[in-house]
Amino acid sequence: MLELIIALAFNGLVWGLIVALIALGLSIIFGLLDIINVAHGDFFMVGTVLGLVISTSTGFWIALVLVPALGFLLGWAVERMVVRPTKGPPALTIVITFGLSMILQEVVRATFGPQPRRMTPPVEGTIHIFGIDYEIYRVVAAVFAASAICLFFLFLMRTRLGTWIRAVRHDRETATALGIPVTLVCAFTFALGTALALLGGAIAAPITTVEFRTGVDILPACFMAVVIGGLGNLQGTVAAAVLVAVLEGVVSSFADPTVARIASLALMSTVLLARPHGLFAGASR
Repeated sequence: MLELIIALAFNGLVWGLIVALIALGLSIIFGLLDIINVAHGDFFMVGTVLGLVISTSTGFWIALVLVPALGFLLGWAVERMVVRPTKGPPALTIVITFGLSMILQEVVRATFGPQPRRMTPPVEGTIHIFGIDYEIYRVVAAVFAASAICLFFLFLMRTRLGTWIRAVRHDRETATALGIPVTLVCAFTFALGTALALLGGAIAAPITTVEFRTGVDILPACFMAVVIGGLGNLQGTVAAAVLVAVLEGVVSSFADPTVARIASLALMSTVLLARPHGLFAGASR
């Protein structure tokens, strides 16, 4: 029983880092553009599909580079052609991104097929850790996701464009008065958030089912991470994503996965009642 709990806790940690990577994109898009992007989970799904398709011809490691690059271009195009012309109240953005979600799912189903597929891990074998034999690729996936998260924060804190993003998130009008190209920053931010979602999909492809409905399951986890961590709080989003995933992993060791999801929803409800602005409200934006 202890070995099972350890294995599922590790699975939760790995999945939590991947969810954190995806939720960062969702959080930064919401914090800057005030868009509730219902299609964000489907961007993850597109990443899993592209990761599988591209890796068959170029290899998995090249796919890890190409998929987020394609995601950036996709996000830029969606912002220019869908989001910007229809930007309005939050309720309107929900309807628009929901329509985009349906389009992405149906396009993938028409081109990729409706049948779920599995991808062979690029690194096979197990490693003995804490008394259990654990898949090597899951460790590699956790390292890749954590590295991508660190690089994201380094970019946000150490580059001029990252400073512009933080300035626009903090005060759009002042940023405009200071000469920051707000429109360009918004387009770049949406593209960056989309690229993070597709990168998370490419990393997760060998450990999850690849199909057109994959994004339906990941979206609630991302929203819970954003809400529990605090709306607009990026560090809190990462911590909350890992917390929720580990919680679900541990609960799944002695209960049904549905009960595990109920436990995470109960945690979110408790946080909203006790701290409506999130566990990490007040931390630096």
